[in-house]
Amino acid sequence: MIKAEYIWLDGTAPTAQIRSKTKILENSENLPVWGFDGSSTNQAAGTASDCVLNPVFACPDPVRTGDNILVLCEVMNVDGTPHESNSRNDCDITASVYKEHDCLFGLEQEYTMMVPHNRGELVPLGFVAALKEGNDILPQGPYYCSVGSGLAIGRQLAESHLDACLEAGLKISGINAEVMPGQWEFQVGPAGPLEVSDHLVIARWLLHRLAENYAIAVSFDGKPANGDWNGAGCHTNFSTAQMRESYDACINACEALSKNPNVHVSKYGEGIEQRLTGQHETCSHEEFRYGVSDRAASVRIPWQVEKDNKGYIEDRRPNANCDPYIVTSVMVNTICEAEVLRVSDNHANAPAY
Repeated sequence: MIKAEYIWLDGTAPTAQIRSKTKILENSENLPVWGFDGSSTNQAAGTASDCVLNPVFACPDPVRTGDNILVLCEVMNVDGTPHESNSRNDCDITASVYKEHDCLFGLEQEYTMMVPHNRGELVPLGFVAALKEGNDILPQGPYYCSVGSGLAIGRQLAESHLDACLEAGLKISGINAEVMPGQWEFQVGPAGPLEVSDHLVIARWLLHRLAENYAIAVSFDGKPANGDWNGAGCHTNFSTAQMRESYDACINACEALSKNPNVHVSKYGEGIEQRLTGQHETCSHEEFRYGVSDRAASVRIPWQVEKDNKGYIEDRRPNANCDPYIVTSVMVNTICEAEVLRVSDNHANAPAY
């Protein structure tokens, strides 16, 4: 017998939470659908509380080890239709529509380790020692990609999470300490919109689960600490097949994103206005601009992309608490639709022979 941890996103607004529960199975083949009480997860009324868990992705469980597995599920209604909170279904449809564009994503997930202080108030892990002693916290600067006690704060959890993601077979591609003490980042990708989102959700679950062992709470809040501190984002690297062959296509993608930036900002996570202030390596949510090597722009074009005359772009606006299915879906829709229209216009304007 094996333990299968069924994992799903709930209906909590404005930011969905990750839920999970354990099912005992004879093996990992033909994973069955399962049910849960949607009235306890903000996904149903008590008078019609049943919701359905439909398995969509499974991987080894690095926490329980052995033959045990993690099972990512999408939430369905009892009639077989996608639940209104099921953002994965829309992402799946979008990915299928634009499959020929061969979209790839790399997601840079920032997070902050939080611990109780002063009657249970949660503060960043790196703040605790200074607060207890009544000292000032060293300003940001020495923590990013740091090494050493007092600087690389929380490394034990970050490293154990990296190991767990690798053991699970997730497409994790790196980690680093971030600008604020107790703040870290892990990267997932490159992968298609559905796969990168699935892997990010499982990686988030693993981070929460492993943090339990250290009595740490993981925050994906976009602005976990007030003051002169960087926020926490989920910078989203994106390319199509055209962009990986043409710098002009990269510029066109930036131009497509510039057409209606408010639509994207509204889908990029709760509390994004508190983070996108125009300070701390952000562009204000009230404007849109892009530039080469510009981390204060809405969208950054890496310097090597300009040099190689092809590559990808980085949308720096998504919040750490964003729904990856929504972010990837809206970016694919916006940029790939523009590519389709551009090709159509070129054909219409081509000379007749």
